[in-house]
Amino acid sequence: MKVGVFSTKYYEREYLDQANSDAKHQLTYFDESLNSTTVKLASGFDSVCVLLNDVIDRRVVEDLSKAGIKLIDLRSAGYDNVDITAAFDHHIKVTRVSSYSPQAIAEHATALILTLNRKTHKAYNRVKENNFTLQNLMGFNLKGKTVGVIGTGNIGSAFCEIMLGFGCTVIAYDLVEVISMKAKGVTYCSFENLLQDADIISIHCPLTPLTKHLLNSLAFSKMKKGAMLINTSRGGVINTVDAIEALKTGQLGYLGIDVYEGEKDLFFKDLSGSLIQDDLIERLMSFNNVLITPHLGFFTKEALEQIAITTIQNFTDFESGSTLKNEVTK
Repeated sequence: MKVGVFSTKYYEREYLDQANSDAKHQLTYFDESLNSTTVKLASGFDSVCVLLNDVIDRRVVEDLSKAGIKLIDLRSAGYDNVDITAAFDHHIKVTRVSSYSPQAIAEHATALILTLNRKTHKAYNRVKENNFTLQNLMGFNLKGKTVGVIGTGNIGSAFCEIMLGFGCTVIAYDLVEVISMKAKGVTYCSFENLLQDADIISIHCPLTPLTKHLLNSLAFSKMKKGAMLINTSRGGVINTVDAIEALKTGQLGYLGIDVYEGEKDLFFKDLSGSLIQDDLIERLMSFNNVLITPHLGFFTKEALEQIAITTIQNFTDFESGSTLKNEVTK
């Protein structure tokens, strides 16, 4: 199969080439993102392979169909950047990497919690300047705290297990309760009760019309004053404007995010010599109780290997007519 791989990062090629070591598929790498301007590059391919920052709206899907594209394969679990209905209408299959390394993202969420709490990033910078004081570095014990988990799929469940290991009380909200999590001590509750009871809230749900801005001014008003919010899921689940207001009043005590709803124009780019035009992320970075990482929760050797293996397998399954285990359906 001839595949146009868009938004290719330098670290991906090695793993994709390894997974395609038998050269069953012809991979052509593009640094460019796939969108209405670059869709012409898809001409001559059977499939396109994309990331979350690519924009595959109805117009792009129509152009892909005209170019003869039969498969859109995402190198990610999320797929909200693809117009699935349009793809269905044009008989284009959509596949994704439904699971790769839930531990990678769950562990990163834990790292955000520990860093925000124990302020290790501040202590590190302080010691580098020969300042060994403990002023303003006070944290709290995780043991005994109530941790609320929004979404208990593979990643959310892995995160629950880590928090249970710390001795936390873990409560969760999900449309589907996971029996194995309940057996391990996770208590499911309503979304409202989770907001009211949790000292720390970690988001692990997908971005859908139902979860868009799920954490908004109303949700923040129901949270414990000074609670910690962690998001390693999708940026759009949090209303950034409302989060800033909650931080300003102290209603939100800590915010750790690896995703941001305006990340498309920022993340995975070196903007160190540029003037950032995004006022919201500039305001977020001005808070000393906010920690932002550039969507690196997935960035482990094990995760990249599995993403590449599943991505190549999706091409193979489609070409052979096998059942598409990772198909996104309408």
